[in-house]
Amino acid sequence: MLKSWMIIGGVTFLVALGSSLIKPKDISWSQRLDRPKWLFFEPAIPFIWTVIFACGAGSAILVWEKEPGSLRTWLLMGFYLLVEVITVAYIPATLRRRSLEVGTVLGWIGVILGALLTLVVWPISRQAALLLLPYLIWSPIGSYTTRRMIDLNPDAA
Repeated sequence: MLKSWMIIGGVTFLVALGSSLIKPKDISWSQRLDRPKWLFFEPAIPFIWTVIFACGAGSAILVWEKEPGSLRTWLLMGFYLLVEVITVAYIPATLRRRSLEVGTVLGWIGVILGALLTLVVWPISRQAALLLLPYLIWSPIGSYTTRRMIDLNPDAA
């Protein structure tokens, strides 16, 4: 029998793979963009997002275990999925459209949805809400960085 952590972890992993739907020519566009000088930690970003997605999955597992299979819990799982899909859509949407504005908008939508999810989850499980803190801290940094890149690359807006 499959455990909730296996299903939630599997779905999280599969959705995260969605960002791999990038064509190599799209990546070369992004590599030519100027970046803020303070973006020295860029090589660590994939690791950071791996930790954030793992924390999000852990949060979803805690919420599921509080009231497994209830309508409210299924709706919350849909909310978690929506936040992850918006987050994962950032890279392919930005690169395929070659538009930092698209990335900025998706980033801030993710920030807002992540904050709302945290507020909704807090009364159910404070631990689950705390596991969303890495997302709440990092996603505004990513969104702000993308916005700053527009200033450095106005043709890529």
